[in-house]
Amino acid sequence: MTLCVIPARGGSKGVPRKNLLDVGGKPLIVWTIEQALAVPDLDVLVSTDDEEIAEVALAAGARVPWLRPEALAQDTTPTEPVVRHAIEQVTVERGRPDSVMLLQATSPVRHDDTLARALAEFAETGVDSMVGVVEQPPFIWQAGTPPTAAYDVSARPRRQDLTEQARRYRETGSLYLTRTEIYERHDNRLGGRIGLFVMAEDEGIDIDTELDVALAARLLTAR
Repeated sequence: MTLCVIPARGGSKGVPRKNLLDVGGKPLIVWTIEQALAVPDLDVLVSTDDEEIAEVALAAGARVPWLRPEALAQDTTPTEPVVRHAIEQVTVERGRPDSVMLLQATSPVRHDDTLARALAEFAETGVDSMVGVVEQPPFIWQAGTPPTAAYDVSARPRRQDLTEQARRYRETGSLYLTRTEIYERHDNRLGGRIGLFVMAEDEGIDIDTELDVALAARLLTAR
């Protein structure tokens, strides 16, 4: 069994109440819930401390069997303890899941086949954990005195000539897929043999500003 955990805390700083924000005619979190529910055999669970979010999630078809303890809903709370809490609760209720798909509601743009493709790649490759990424141009600089480039400035590459080793990827924050024992052993969503799950460029949106909201709404409704 694969447990799908969608964390959704009530408080948010950049965009207040953003998990419930209307994005393209739906509360933001509903986009992710519906995407997960469309995949067979996922146990779709929302972990929240907020009663209103819980009501919206339940109406959308997700399970919300408990409200997250306040201690796991602080501004400084990492995601891993939240997932560990979900694993422990589900293990008592339904049995220990084999793996956990972690979906961030604040990265709602996913193609119709993305989640099923991730599950298939996870099974085929036999990795212990998988991180969703989008390809980035290799022209990355690090500040300093002097600043340093992540590429050879004396032999600036053309993008079309990049080798696989020279390609760079950015973690989207949208999707992670992890064997349960990695959480239990390392308290981390990534560990063991890690695989890259390459997503489309438009799937890399993470909602932190009003501009992100507008762009996500346009992409979601266009689909």
